[in-house]
Amino acid sequence: MDVANNSACMATAPIGIFDSGVGGLSVWREIVRQLPAEHTLYFADQAHIPYGQRPLDDVRRLTENVTRFLLAQGAKIIVVACNTASGAALHALRDTFPDTPFVGMEPAVKPAVEHTRTGAVGVIATPATFEGDLFAGLVARFGDGVDLHAQACPGLVEVVEAGALDTPETEALLRRYLTPLRDAGIDQLVLGCTHYPFLSPAIQRIVGPEVTLIDPAPAVARQVGRVLAERNLRAPVSQYANHQFYTSGDPRTFFKMARVLIGSMLDNIQSINQYP
Repeated sequence: MDVANNSACMATAPIGIFDSGVGGLSVWREIVRQLPAEHTLYFADQAHIPYGQRPLDDVRRLTENVTRFLLAQGAKIIVVACNTASGAALHALRDTFPDTPFVGMEPAVKPAVEHTRTGAVGVIATPATFEGDLFAGLVARFGDGVDLHAQACPGLVEVVEAGALDTPETEALLRRYLTPLRDAGIDQLVLGCTHYPFLSPAIQRIVGPEVTLIDPAPAVARQVGRVLAERNLRAPVSQYANHQFYTSGDPRTFFKMARVLIGSMLDNIQSINQYP
C-alpha cells in the first residue's frame, strides 16, 4: 500500500480512549462533540477499578495491557482519559509504543493559576495522581505565587461508578473534602479526575458560585484534534461515526451507568474478560 492510501486508511481508523471506569466518558463526550466524524473505541477497565488506589507499577502494567488491546482493534491514537494513568504511565507508554500518538490528562493547574483572583487554587484528585511526577512538575512550573491546595478524594470514583451522584452520603463526602478548600478562599477548583465532572452540580453547590470549576475535557479534545491534524489523521467529514464500547467488568453495569452519565444509547458494548 502506498503512503497516500495508507494515510487515508488510517484517517478512517478509530480513536482509542480508556479509563479505569466510566469517568473517561466525560472526555469521550467532549471528543465526540468536537470531532463528530471520528469513530471511537472506549475501554473501561472496571475489573481493576480504582486505579487511584493501586501502586504506580500496577497502573503502568494495566495501562500497557489496555493500550495493546486498543491498538489491536485498529486505534490510530490513544487517549489516556484517566489522570491517575496519565501521571503514572504516559511517559512509559510513549516509550513502549513510539509510533503511536498519545494524548493524556493532567490537572489543569496552569489555567487555574492564570485566572485566580484570590491567589488561592484548589485541586481535587485521587491519591495516586498527587503521588505522580506529573503533578509535582505542574506545581513546580506553575505554582509559584499562589496558594495551591491539593485535596485527595478517596471514594469519589466509586461514588460515580455506583451512580450515586446526588445522595446524602455523596453530599457528606464532598463536604468533607471541599469545605477546607472553600474556607481557604479558593476561587478556582481543578477537577483532577475524569470522574469528577459528573459530580459538578453537587461540587458547585458546596463551593459556591464564586468558585470556577475547571474541567480539562474540552482542552483534551482540542489537543486530540490538533494531533490528528498534524499527522493527517483526521477522519473525512462525510464519515458516519461509529462508537464501540468495551469493559473488563459487567457490561450491564457499564450500560446502566453510561446511560445515567451521558444519556446516550449504547448498543455496541462488549465484555472483555482477557486482553493482552
